[in-house]
Amino acid sequence: MGKNTTLRPWAFAPALLAALLALMAPGAQAEPAGKPVPQLAGSADGAKLQLRWELQRKPASTQLPQGGSPARFILTNGDDQPLPASGWSLYFTGIDRMPAGAQSAGLVLEQVAGGLFRLRPGPDFKGLAPGQALEFAYRHNDAVFMPSRSPSGPYLVYDAAPDAGVPLRYEVAPLAEPPQRGKTGSPHSAVSPEDTYWRNARADLLPASSVPPVLPTPLQLDPGQGRLALAGRPQVKASAALSNEAALARSLFPATLPASGGPSLRLSVGPVDGQASPEAYRLTISAAHGIDIVGNSAAGVAHGLQTLRDLMPLPGATAPDLPELSIVDAPRFGYRGFMLDVARNFHNKQTVFKWLDLMARFKLNTFHFHLTDDEGWRIEIAGLPELTAIGAVRGHSAKPGVRLQPAYGSGPDPRDASGSGHYTRADYKEILRYAQARHITVIPEIEMPGHARAAVQAMEARYHRLTRAGSRDAARYLLNDADDRSEYTSAQYFKDNVINPGLESSYTFIDHVVREMAALHREAGVPLKTIHMGGDELANGAWEKSPASHAMMRKHGLETSADLWDYFYERVDAIVRKHGMLTSGWEELAARKTTLDGAPKLIPNPRFTRKGFTAYVWNNTAGAEDLAYRLANAGYDIVLTPVTRAYFDMAHNANPEEHGVNWGAYVELDTVYDFVPFDIMRDAPEAARMGKDRLTDYGKRRVRGIQANLFSESVRDPARIDYLVMPRLAALAERAWAADPGWATALDAAKATALHRSAWSGFVNALGQRVLPRLDLEGPGMAYRIAPPGLILDKGRVLANHVLPGMMLRYTSDGTDPTPASNLVTGPIAERGTIRVAAFDRRGRRGAVAAIESP
Repeated sequence: MGKNTTLRPWAFAPALLAALLALMAPGAQAEPAGKPVPQLAGSADGAKLQLRWELQRKPASTQLPQGGSPARFILTNGDDQPLPASGWSLYFTGIDRMPAGAQSAGLVLEQVAGGLFRLRPGPDFKGLAPGQALEFAYRHNDAVFMPSRSPSGPYLVYDAAPDAGVPLRYEVAPLAEPPQRGKTGSPHSAVSPEDTYWRNARADLLPASSVPPVLPTPLQLDPGQGRLALAGRPQVKASAALSNEAALARSLFPATLPASGGPSLRLSVGPVDGQASPEAYRLTISAAHGIDIVGNSAAGVAHGLQTLRDLMPLPGATAPDLPELSIVDAPRFGYRGFMLDVARNFHNKQTVFKWLDLMARFKLNTFHFHLTDDEGWRIEIAGLPELTAIGAVRGHSAKPGVRLQPAYGSGPDPRDASGSGHYTRADYKEILRYAQARHITVIPEIEMPGHARAAVQAMEARYHRLTRAGSRDAARYLLNDADDRSEYTSAQYFKDNVINPGLESSYTFIDHVVREMAALHREAGVPLKTIHMGGDELANGAWEKSPASHAMMRKHGLETSADLWDYFYERVDAIVRKHGMLTSGWEELAARKTTLDGAPKLIPNPRFTRKGFTAYVWNNTAGAEDLAYRLANAGYDIVLTPVTRAYFDMAHNANPEEHGVNWGAYVELDTVYDFVPFDIMRDAPEAARMGKDRLTDYGKRRVRGIQANLFSESVRDPARIDYLVMPRLAALAERAWAADPGWATALDAAKATALHRSAWSGFVNALGQRVLPRLDLEGPGMAYRIAPPGLILDKGRVLANHVLPGMMLRYTSDGTDPTPASNLVTGPIAERGTIRVAAFDRRGRRGAVAAIESP
C-alpha cells in the first residue's frame, strides 16, 4: 500500500528519521497497537484534516439516475502545515462499488481490495495549503439513499510511515437527495408522514381487555371466569431435572411481593394431550389451585413459563393478579431461528447472551452463529492460532500477513472493537451452555468455499511463517493455490477469498476445524448435531485458472467447475459425517448452476438429495421466488429465510434517515408479519406468480422452519442490532410458532381483508401495549425501533397514529422536537404551525420525529 506514489523530501528530525527507517527496513513488523503515531515534520497531521462526504444536491423534481449517484468528498486542511503534493494516501471503506480510476482535483480513486479504497495524489496535484479545501467529485456506481452505504472509516497514511494510519475527522452530510422515484410504486420512493398514516390505519386501537394476552399466539386458549391474586411470591415445586426452569419461574415474580402467601406453581414433565411436539406444554391458572405447567419436555415447560411471563401484569401494578385460563400450545415448526453475523462486525458474548434471552422470550429455539467470513474469523481453533491472531484482527498494515485490512468503518486501529475480536474457547463454551439452559440449539457456521478470505489469508501467513522457519509442515493447511490466475470478483468485491478445492490441504484444514468445533461442543456438554458449512455466493470464474483445481478435475474425471463444486461438498460432507454430524448450508449447497436460454439458473442438485443436507434458502428475489419450494419438492430439507421477508439488516424503507441496507428489499414490520411460509408469493401480482412452482404436500414436509438473519455490515454497536431486529423478530416468531392465520387461507378477498385487519390489530396492540412496555420496564431495556408516527391534515386539524397502537405520542407546534414533557396526543391536534410528533417508550426514549405543516 502506498508504494506506487512518489516520496517527497522533507526535513525530518533525526529521531523521527530513525524511526521511519526502522519501519521501512526489510522484515520490520507492523506498528504495534497502542504505539503513538509519528507525525511527519512539515506535513499536515491527519488528525487535523476534516473529510466530508455528500451526495450532490439536486432539485427535488429531478429523478435520481438509475445505477449511480453523483457524490463528492470535501477535504479541508485544518492544520498549520500543508498536505504535500505527493507521498500519502487517504484510505476509506465502503459497502458498495466505487469507480476505480476516477480522477478529480488532481486526486485518483483506487480500489485496494474488496471494500477498501484510497484517494491518492496524481501528478497534477499541487498540495493542500493550511486552511484550504478541495473537492473530489465522482459518480458513485450505485444509487445511494441509505447512510449505511456511504464511505466510512477514513484515515491518512504517509508513504514514509506506511504502517501509521491516522483517522480523519469525518462527517456524512444528511442524505437529502430524494430517493429514486422511477416508475409509480417504486420501492425506493420516499415514505411521507401521510403514507405512514394510511399504512398505520390498517389497524385499530384496542382496549386493554381486547389485546391478545400471549405472543406468539398459542394453539388453544380457553379463558376462565375469575382471577388469581398474587398475594405473595409463588411457591415453586419442580423436580431437580427442572432446576433451570424453577429458577426462571422464580425470576418472573417481582421481589416487592411478600416472600410467602403466594399460590403454588407446579412444574412437571409429562404428556400434553394431543400434542406430539417435544416443545408442547399445558398451562393452567386457577384461583383455587394455583398454576400448573406441564411440558412434553423441559423445553415445553420453559415455553409455558414464557407464556406465564406474558400474562403477568406489567411491573408496578398495585394489585397484581393473573387471569384464570387453560392453554394448550405447541409450535408449528420445529426450527425457529435467528442468525447473528459476528464476522463482518464483531459483537461480544454479553451481546450474544442478550439475544439468547430474547429468543427464549419469543420461543425461538435455534441460534445460527455466523462466525466466519471474508472480514473476520471469530472463533479460537486449537492448533491454528493464526485464525484469530490474524483472521480476527482488522487494521492498517503495509505488509501482508500481519492482520486483515479495515472493513465496514473499522479504520486503521487493530484495537477497534468492531473490526477486531473473537471468542476464546472458554467464551464459546459459555455461550453454548447459556443457550442450552434456554433450550436453544447453537449451529455454528464456517463459511466456504467463498466468503473465506480471513481463513485464506491466515493460513497463507502460517505457510510463509513456517516456510521461513524451514518447516516441512508449512503447507499442511494452505487454502490457496499460488499459481491460480482465476479472474473473479466476489459479492464484496474480493478477488482472493476462495478456498481452493484442488488442494488436499484444504480438506485437511476443514477436517481440523470441524473436529475442533465438535470437540468444543462435547466439552461444553452440548453435542453438535449439524454444522453450517456455508456455500453461498461463490463468484463466477473462481477455480477456472487454478492448476491445482485442474489437476483434481483430471484425477477424478470432472468436466466443469460445477462438477468440482459437487466434488468439494462430497468431501466436506464426508468430513462432517466422520465427526458424527449432518451438513447444513446455504441454498447453493443444494443447487446446481446451469443456464436456460443463455441466462444463469439454479436448479435442485440431484446429487445430494439423499445426503440429509439442510439448505437455508435466502434467495426469493425476482426470478427465484420459488427456489425454496423447488428445492423442497426435490427432496431437500429447507429452512426458509427469504431476503425480502426475514433479512433484518434490510432497512425498513427508503427514507434516508433509516438504518440498514437495501440490496434485497425494504422490510417493514408488516412485511415480516404478512409472510406466509407455504405461500411465499401470496401477495404478489398474478402475473408474477405465473410459471412459479408451488409447494407440494411432499415439499411441505421438507420445510423444517423459518429464520431471521442479521448480517452486520452496517451494524457496529449493540444498539443498532436492537433497532434493526426488534420488533421485527416478534413478527418472525409469530410466523414460526403459530399456525397460519385465517386471513392467509381465506379464499374470499373481502373476508381475508377483514380477518387480516383483526389479526394485525391484535398483534400490533399486543406489541405496543404489553410486549415492548415489558421490555422497557423489566430491565436495562432495549433500543428497539420506535417508528415515526403517521400524520395527515383533516379539516384543518392534524391526525396522528402509530404502527403500534398504544404507544405514547407527544407533539410540539413551534417547530422544536418533542420531549418527554411535551403535550400528549389525545385526539386531533388543532394548533397551527409546524406540528412535530414522536412516539416515546415507557422510559422516555424518543423515536423518529414526523412533521407536517398545519396552516
